[in-house]
Amino acid sequence: MPSLRYIIESTYDACYIWKEEIKQVFRDEGVLIFFIIVPIVYPLLYSWVYNNEVVRDVPIVVVDQCHSSLSRQFIRQCDASPDVKVAYYAADLDEAKMLVSRQVVKGIIFMPSDFDLNILRGQEAVVSVYCDMSLMLAYKAIFQTAQAVSAKMGTEIQTKLGGHVTSREEEIAAKPLDFDDVPIFNPAGGYGSFVLPAVLMLILQQTLVLGIGLSAGTARENNRYGDLIPINRHYQGMMRIITGKAMAYFMIYAVMGAYLTMVVPRLFGFVQLAHWDDLLGIMLPYLLACIFFGMMVSCMVRYRENVMLLMVFVSVPLLFLSGVSWPQSNIPGAWQGISWLFPSTFGVRAFVRVNSMGASLSDVSFEYHCLWIQAGAYFVFCVFFYRNQVLRALKHARERGRVLDRKSKVKKLLKDKRIVNCQPLK
Repeated sequence: MPSLRYIIESTYDACYIWKEEIKQVFRDEGVLIFFIIVPIVYPLLYSWVYNNEVVRDVPIVVVDQCHSSLSRQFIRQCDASPDVKVAYYAADLDEAKMLVSRQVVKGIIFMPSDFDLNILRGQEAVVSVYCDMSLMLAYKAIFQTAQAVSAKMGTEIQTKLGGHVTSREEEIAAKPLDFDDVPIFNPAGGYGSFVLPAVLMLILQQTLVLGIGLSAGTARENNRYGDLIPINRHYQGMMRIITGKAMAYFMIYAVMGAYLTMVVPRLFGFVQLAHWDDLLGIMLPYLLACIFFGMMVSCMVRYRENVMLLMVFVSVPLLFLSGVSWPQSNIPGAWQGISWLFPSTFGVRAFVRVNSMGASLSDVSFEYHCLWIQAGAYFVFCVFFYRNQVLRALKHARERGRVLDRKSKVKKLLKDKRIVNCQPLK
């Protein structure tokens, strides 16, 4: 059993390391940017950009080679929809493509010359829709509008050709099975409520790892031996080092985590169905896993710039691998295995289900346990690495002590005039 003196000394050293890490955060401009400024400003900017949720009046160009009443009816109904606006008419497809290439419009609706003839003959008529895929929201607005107008006109034509006597018979023939489309977890059907929860959790991980990596790079640059642990009597135990550093990061990101998961969605009116106890149950292992993961990554960082090249590069792939923007079932097994190495994979899935779908902690028990396993695994890795760092720091301290002791003896001999010709020790 450790003695009381050892416990007090370890606690004091851990608090000293915590204090030094807090000072380092506010002293280093790069760490301050990633720990404080980016988590505060970036979610606000991202949420403000997608606060409208959906796009309206997307400009399109129409190529009408039919010039019939049916083609004009199709165009009028598209223009009357809230999502699409007919901005230009073109004589042919080449002129329309030129308008798209100049970004004047975002899509093309092409009405062939046999559009009305095919309908009057009882054949299938085709309307070609060309969309600019550089913006998914514009593509969605144009395509869904054309699809809705096509379905509505098809229903009207089918009703007229049915030969029904009463209007009720026409309604039943046009829509024999009625349904109500009610989006449960995304009432507005918008992009913000869909992607923002995943981005918020990814911001927590990426900024935390970047800040810890920059701090570690600074510590190595300031150390004459290039080590992560300075030669200091307070840094002589791996557990007190890990505890002190983790306490500093956890205190900062407990505030940042509450801000990103509770304040930002409420400011912009996004879906927020999580109970505070379920949210706390998810955020506790997630922050610990991110902290120890960041400390593990910092063990491999030699220079400050390395961590930025690594983590910024993987940000977009991690968003896809989380299963939010791409179906999890369609991700290959090898990539799913790689995604399990990052806390954001399970943190994003758990937070989306708890916050956007109203799930409880028991509903995300798999992700919950995986986060705790990651936190434990990365903690063990940090223990082994910091143990080697402590041993190296002690070795360098002993070497430095022998050199200083030798210098002091030479100086004393020179002072006592016991030797005359002596070169100073370099």
